[in-house]
Amino acid sequence: MNTQALHKLGYGMYVVASKQGDRLNAQIANTVFQITSEPATVAVSINKSNLTHQFIQESRVFTASVLRRETPLSFVGRFGFKSGRDTDKLDGVDYRIGKTGAPLVTENAVAYLEAKVIQEVDVGSHTIFIGNIVDADVISDETSMTYEYYHQVKRGTTPRTAPSYIEEKRR
Repeated sequence: MNTQALHKLGYGMYVVASKQGDRLNAQIANTVFQITSEPATVAVSINKSNLTHQFIQESRVFTASVLRRETPLSFVGRFGFKSGRDTDKLDGVDYRIGKTGAPLVTENAVAYLEAKVIQEVDVGSHTIFIGNIVDADVISDETSMTYEYYHQVKRGTTPRTAPSYIEEKRR
């Protein structure tokens, strides 16, 4: 089986955020997708070991900010390769609090979605959180970043906790 075929699937780059009481957290995700248009429903796939997973599971809300193609790698790294258990990832980042109380990252974003969880699906290492959209907006007409662009042009890497992580086999 050639698992490289999975790299041909279309993905984007998103900052997924949530809250737990007064605490806020956010992470990079590449798996956010629309389920239905009526009602407007989206899903995110989050690794169970991530702090954001715990926040979404407890608060039952999440946001997804769609990143612009020209987002700096350092910004992606801030949310993708650091833990909210060790650092406040939103410190110094432009964001606002949404209708659900979860943070909406506006810096480097072209759009955002805000959802209330209606269902979760356990898929082993990850949970797919399905949510009804309670708010959404377009921030910019700039092009959004695809996961392919992130890898091929920006030369970004994939953390082990990402749903699309594939361990390189040594030959």
